[in-house]
Amino acid sequence: MAGQGEPWIPADRNIKELTVRVLVIGVLLGGVMTAANAYLGLYVGMTVSASIPAAVMSMLILRGLRLKDVTILENNSVQTMASAGESLAAGIIFTVPALLVIGIWTEILWLETFLIAILGGLLGTMFTIALRRLFIVEEALPYPEGVACREVLVAGEEGGSGLVAIVYALLIGAIYGWMVKGFKATSEKLEGAGAAFGTRFYAGSELSLALLSVGYIVGLRIASFIFLGGFIGFAILIPIYGLLNGFPNGSGYLDYIGVKDYKAIYVDQIRFVGVGAMVVGGVYTLWSMRKTIGEGLSKAFKASESSQAQLRTEMDIPLNKVTMVCGVLVIMIFLFYWYATGNVIMALGGALFLAVVSFFFAAVAGYIAGVVGSSNSPVSGMTIATLLFTIGLVWVVGGLLLGLGTGEMMVATMFIASIVATSAAIAGDVMQDLKTGHMVGATPWRQQTAEIVGVVVGALVIGPVLSLLHKAFRITRTACEANPLSTDPNCENALEAPQAELIGAIVKGAFGGEINLPMVLLGAVIAVILIRLAMPVMSVAIGMYLPLYLSVSIMAGGIISHILLSSARIRIDGNLDGKPSKEAEFAVKEVQDKGVLVGAGFIAGESLMGVLLAIFIVANKDPSSWFGGISMLGGLASIAFFAWFTAVFIMLSARALPDKGSLANDVLYIASDAAIRLKGAFTLPAIELKEGKNS
Repeated sequence: MAGQGEPWIPADRNIKELTVRVLVIGVLLGGVMTAANAYLGLYVGMTVSASIPAAVMSMLILRGLRLKDVTILENNSVQTMASAGESLAAGIIFTVPALLVIGIWTEILWLETFLIAILGGLLGTMFTIALRRLFIVEEALPYPEGVACREVLVAGEEGGSGLVAIVYALLIGAIYGWMVKGFKATSEKLEGAGAAFGTRFYAGSELSLALLSVGYIVGLRIASFIFLGGFIGFAILIPIYGLLNGFPNGSGYLDYIGVKDYKAIYVDQIRFVGVGAMVVGGVYTLWSMRKTIGEGLSKAFKASESSQAQLRTEMDIPLNKVTMVCGVLVIMIFLFYWYATGNVIMALGGALFLAVVSFFFAAVAGYIAGVVGSSNSPVSGMTIATLLFTIGLVWVVGGLLLGLGTGEMMVATMFIASIVATSAAIAGDVMQDLKTGHMVGATPWRQQTAEIVGVVVGALVIGPVLSLLHKAFRITRTACEANPLSTDPNCENALEAPQAELIGAIVKGAFGGEINLPMVLLGAVIAVILIRLAMPVMSVAIGMYLPLYLSVSIMAGGIISHILLSSARIRIDGNLDGKPSKEAEFAVKEVQDKGVLVGAGFIAGESLMGVLLAIFIVANKDPSSWFGGISMLGGLASIAFFAWFTAVFIMLSARALPDKGSLANDVLYIASDAAIRLKGAFTLPAIELKEGKNS
């Protein structure tokens, strides 16, 4: 099986897998994970695969209930259902709130949101069934998160410290999240602006364990590029703009401005640079994958026609049933578009267009997830590319041929893009889960059934959750400024939802002429430069679109990851030169896995507290007023409070380090090594002058 080795449960064994207790726990856990990741995604603009925390929580619940004879395949089915909600949430939160941005919706409509989620989720799940054998068995793509989840399941089966670590982390993350957001005992972020070099500069950071954990999980490389994007926007472009045009509350650069005035330039001008960069980055991502996609689709169709006898571990849902379900879904999409646009021709064209494009992007998402993981899969970039194609279709069919109004064309565009984005997001998760299942010995058709159940649960939950969060905080700053809360007139607590803001800006620009075209073009130019420099353009573009204070925390997590992983290698090999030994690679993996478990726990804990807080706010029960109100700590005390929890994160993750050496000494070595490498990068090689024969 393409170098995969034997599965944990052999194909000739048929043990409990998709049971009633699994369905009950999977449904409950899926609803919770959908809510938690929806909040995280709206808050920071990215989600993290829920497979690992779902697997751990599944094992804890099943063991806590003292159920007998719980199998590893039952735990795998639970995590499959639970993680489906996370990926579904990603597709929805990146697109549906854009309807709030463009003013089509003023609140989250439950029915429409459910239909988008269920149609996109099921379509993506069906499409991946034909791709499973190609990507997982024949191509044997790595699927890093799927492999990590397998390790967690096996550790739970054998017993280990991973369960303890994630429980501690979840509780700690929940405590921190409630202290910061519930009781408001400490500052959520620290920021300030000051004058220098004839203009103004900004410094700030979000004090968030969830963001710190995101940085650890994605690693230093991706975190540094996200931070680079934020640095370009906040430390270069805004100061230049302020120098040339002044700041909002002053006639010149010497006039006093605060953080609010500094960020106003970001909101009105610089964030559109991120828009342009992400558009170019999204198109480039797909173009660079064109050959791989074509070859992958060709192999998938050939594999589906095979009539060879299959082992239990290779039995998918029959392709004829998959085809039938896809046909029904396309018909339902047609009816949905007809209901939404009121035009049968537009509905027919949109449904057929979506069927083709959705399969295409599901294949892309499944492949990319196999290489970089579903957490790093550029779903937003694929959505943007879809958006561009859809805008062209709607302009031609809806605008030129049918004479639809601007609002109707916006609705048609957004509904198509939303379903495609959801389909692509779920496809990456399904392939990760199927990789885990392939390695532990799950039955594919049973796991695919569990995935379908998880999609249905997520679709039912996501609408009410988004509605709850919108009423409590407002989703997107644009929607908040149009209709602010009486408790937050300046929209300080509005959820950023950067991808939704981006997509809304593109749609408004295409149909309403409201996009900041000069800044969009500047972003496109920057993206081209980044591509020429062989940088991950989507990561940098996201950083340019996100406020810098979010990127700082992510960068801090990436630095912690680098230090701990480097420390593990130093303790085995004694240095960071050359290729690490096999023993060092094993030590690094142990530390990485422990840190991912801890980070996932922190993310789940803080995110769940955010959802719980939203419930209290909607119910007009402000926790910050309990006990007569709690005084907020000052700036230095808030930093110290956050630093203590960060130290706990490091301590829990560092327990996996080899028992030799000192972390303090390792840090000094890593810093020295980094300084030497940095110096070398800016040092020109010496030119050797050769003497001539007759000199």
